[in-house]
Amino acid sequence: MQNVDVLLGLQWGDEGKGKLVDILSPSYDIIARFQGGPNAGHTLIFNGKKHVLHTIPSGIFREEIINLIGNGVVIDPVILMHEIQKIEAEGIEVKNRLILSKRAHLITPSHRWLDAASEAIKGKNKIGSTLKGIGPTYMDKTGRNGLRIGDIEQNNFKEKFDQLYQKHLQLLKFYNWTEIKEEQIQEWFKSIEFLKQLQIVDGEHYINDALSKGKKVLAEGAQGTLLDIDFGTYPFVTSSNTITAGACTGLGIAPNKIGSVYGIFKAYCTRVGSGPFPTELKDELGDSIRNVGKEFGSTTGRPRRVGWLDLPALKYAIQLDGVSELVMMKADVLSQLETIKVCTHYHYNNHVIDYLPYDISADNVTPIYQDLKGWQKDISECKSKRQLPKALLKYIDFIQENVGVKISYLSVGPDREQIVKL
Repeated sequence: MQNVDVLLGLQWGDEGKGKLVDILSPSYDIIARFQGGPNAGHTLIFNGKKHVLHTIPSGIFREEIINLIGNGVVIDPVILMHEIQKIEAEGIEVKNRLILSKRAHLITPSHRWLDAASEAIKGKNKIGSTLKGIGPTYMDKTGRNGLRIGDIEQNNFKEKFDQLYQKHLQLLKFYNWTEIKEEQIQEWFKSIEFLKQLQIVDGEHYINDALSKGKKVLAEGAQGTLLDIDFGTYPFVTSSNTITAGACTGLGIAPNKIGSVYGIFKAYCTRVGSGPFPTELKDELGDSIRNVGKEFGSTTGRPRRVGWLDLPALKYAIQLDGVSELVMMKADVLSQLETIKVCTHYHYNNHVIDYLPYDISADNVTPIYQDLKGWQKDISECKSKRQLPKALLKYIDFIQENVGVKISYLSVGPDREQIVKL
């Protein structure tokens, strides 16, 4: 019987998971998304073309690979329909390669309105939501009011929808929200009819049956460990469990079925939206790294905040996820720098610590840096470890020694070909 390998982000999302799933996927039979929703933006670049996926797993461009959207994912049927149509317009077969779990929850237009209303009322304290309705949908899930993919096959689906919609309208009155757009409800029902054409299965049975038949499964995470609802920088987090444990509840697999865990991180840090960020660069250097790294959200287009690599945070994520192999992305973005700083410890409550405490706001935490020599060489054409500059290999060794896990892959550019196996 096979185990499920897991691939997830170790920072605040946007680490480059889509690219790595695309690279690893030829070794797997099934790629399965286990949490999050269309707030994800997994970017893949191949044959000189950029593709951004929001709900569909990143194995969709590979023939012979099944892509499962698991029960832990929340699905906006309108966004999913447009995503499928866009991929099909490029001549790629989707309907035979994509499967939906019956237990995945549905995002309705009124979930999006509630998301926008809730953010608007928070003013300066807003979370920085993508306004895709993710939070309100997970709230309905835990509040036991939610609609699920399996419900669309039931005779009383319209009745269930109306019940939830009326509840949302009452809540929107509380927020004084008046932007109710009935045409969005009509489009939503059209997209529900579209989803009925797809393969809808009991995801937990499907995945366990596949494992018992020796099929290889890769679970694909969205967002990043530091955005986990329990262990992230709360309340500036997402609404789901982004850690390895989330693959168990988001797909219906037992903890002893987890195999290798690939943890992905950037050679520096980025963050979108509000929330603490100890190593943030708010100067020209930060702007330069943002521009070279094209650090703008693939879902929202928002400029990402940029900062130095944070080892206490990285070690925390590795510990929570049980990471067995590391993947470092975007090393090429730092190629111009003479000196690279790495945060190794924090000053916290008059102590020096090397772990992530409960509160990492700027009032509590001051990063302590070590300076490392930059490599100042274009690495985008490097194909093997021996072609990499010595200063970059020292940077890799320094990280490995501090976190205690080997870096197996190094990304040297955005294309699927630009990866060095270490």
